[in-house]
Amino acid sequence: MDNIYFDVRIFNPRIASNSNQSIAKTYEKHEREKKTAYLHRVLEVEKSSFTPLVMSTTGGLGKEFNKTLKQLAEKKAKKTGYSYDQCIRYLRLRLSFAMVRLSPSPSGGIEGGYGQKAAAVGTIVSTK
Repeated sequence: MDNIYFDVRIFNPRIASNSNQSIAKTYEKHEREKKTAYLHRVLEVEKSSFTPLVMSTTGGLGKEFNKTLKQLAEKKAKKTGYSYDQCIRYLRLRLSFAMVRLSPSPSGGIEGGYGQKAAAVGTIVSTK
């Protein structure tokens, strides 16, 4: 398995459909929904791995997103010689800027369209 597929979901924990359970359960629910939708196809057809990247509008990350971010920081630290703390801070900063770039514009649409959206998320996970 050389390829890793990610799918991003950002949810608002304050809306009615999410407020009837704990925040941890809400993250798990959204991760499970993404896995139900994509995991089988990615494993069987693409012969790759899949990780749902779930985050809330309040800034929290799902368990799998956190785990993935930590693994990327460890790899980046080993490859570059920077400390783990510097690498995790860098990745979180990149993630923050990418999310700001992907947020709706004042005109109501996503700036740059789908191609740039995918590219912006892709730059977060680069370990170069």
